[in-house]
Amino acid sequence: MKVLIVFYSMYGHIYKMAEAMAEGVRAVPGAEAILRRVPETLPADVLEKMGAVEAQKTFAHIPVCTVDELPGADAIIFGTPTRFGNMCGQMRQFLDATGQLWAKGALVGKVGSVFASSNTQHGGQESTILSFHITLLHQGMVVVGLPY
Repeated sequence: MKVLIVFYSMYGHIYKMAEAMAEGVRAVPGAEAILRRVPETLPADVLEKMGAVEAQKTFAHIPVCTVDELPGADAIIFGTPTRFGNMCGQMRQFLDATGQLWAKGALVGKVGSVFASSNTQHGGQESTILSFHITLLHQGMVVVGLPY
């Protein structure tokens, strides 16, 4: 089973969570974890002002994902920081480029899941995950979460 873990991380927190996801996937016999990051959309000067440049160097070795990689996975786990109760703009822009996959039904029946993080305890993680699920459902993916 090929599990693609696609993430955006500004300061490295989501990257660390993505690594933990990959570790869990690799613990399953026969499962392969592939880490990919979505393209950065913020200008370098903005990242510098936000103090993100050094942090992003820690995961610069992770290849940037293309939408063409998505259909080749059996499962896709997306990781995003929370931005005002939603996924970050970088992830939204990446997903907005998957229209041709939707038109072909290329992701129908694939397993999909989401993890998120924010700066505060009540920072909108749940709403981020729930709103992200809508995109997965539009693609025909089977949404899987953690049971309680």
